[in-house]
Amino acid sequence: MDLDTLHKGRQTIVFDRHPVILAHSAIAGKKESEGPLAGFFDHTETDTRFGQKTWEKAETRLQELALDTARSKAQLQYSDLDVLFAGDLLNQCISSAFAIRDTRIPFLGLYGACSTMAESLTLAAAAVNAGYAARAAALTSSHFATAERQYRFPLGYGGQRTPTAQWTVTGSGCCIVASNGRGPYLNCATIGRIEDYGIKDANNMGAAMAPAAYSTLRAHFADTGLRPQDYDLIVTGDLGTLGSTIVTDLFQRDGVEFGANYRDCGVLIYDLKRQDVHAGGSGCGCGASVLCGYLLRQLREKKINSLLFCATGALMSPVSTWQGESIPAICHAISISNERR
Repeated sequence: MDLDTLHKGRQTIVFDRHPVILAHSAIAGKKESEGPLAGFFDHTETDTRFGQKTWEKAETRLQELALDTARSKAQLQYSDLDVLFAGDLLNQCISSAFAIRDTRIPFLGLYGACSTMAESLTLAAAAVNAGYAARAAALTSSHFATAERQYRFPLGYGGQRTPTAQWTVTGSGCCIVASNGRGPYLNCATIGRIEDYGIKDANNMGAAMAPAAYSTLRAHFADTGLRPQDYDLIVTGDLGTLGSTIVTDLFQRDGVEFGANYRDCGVLIYDLKRQDVHAGGSGCGCGASVLCGYLLRQLREKKINSLLFCATGALMSPVSTWQGESIPAICHAISISNERR
């Protein structure tokens, strides 16, 4: 295949061999188990420490459970996986590294913040499509308490949350990608560019990330020639109520019909009226657990036939926030369907 066949436009790569999602799993915490998607998770835990001594060890346990569940559903051993792409929100991606250190799976660590599920799935699909791997895993997680401690305030501080704040999901998702199987199929991915509109408020992540989602979605439609209505669902990872409204408004400003088939994982995962999560869910585990629990099941059950999954991430650190830096954001989109497209 020549480069023109494998690359569309400026940002989109094509998986011409259509790798498949062989198996997937979603693990979630107590608050998520009380939300509207509770029945779609493979495992939920009422103990927010998942039987561990610290929040950080709990997040490691989340990834261990997600990876082992997906591997088991695919009827594979760890030795059957050629490479694993994983990352998380903690310093040096310790949740991912600690979760897989005893598996002996070749590992490539990622940091895409909350875009990591789409990033890892894109790289797993690319590796399988190119023939570098027969089977690859994509994995990520987040935990409410670890993220709050690292990026905002320790829980014991009891700080008030602003109306624009979102609730970091305690959850993990894993996909096993293979060169053949019954599907769903991975068709193409649009790799995002960093967008920074000067937002500095770490409690307003939806507004910081919305321009990146808009940018990547526009690039995807321009590169592929597809329209929003060509997908049964377009789902962003964790923009919440505010960020998803901004994306819809930006497309409407362009005169593009957008919104009827658009959802956001941060809005789907919680009951916003009953659970008091303010602007919705966030975190790597938000998009990961909704994709690997709810959305892929919708595809497998033929309730939808095509999905554009667009995970967004805020590429900041506590130090950059303290130093007054604005929040750069990224979004990656991957096309998934029941038929090869």
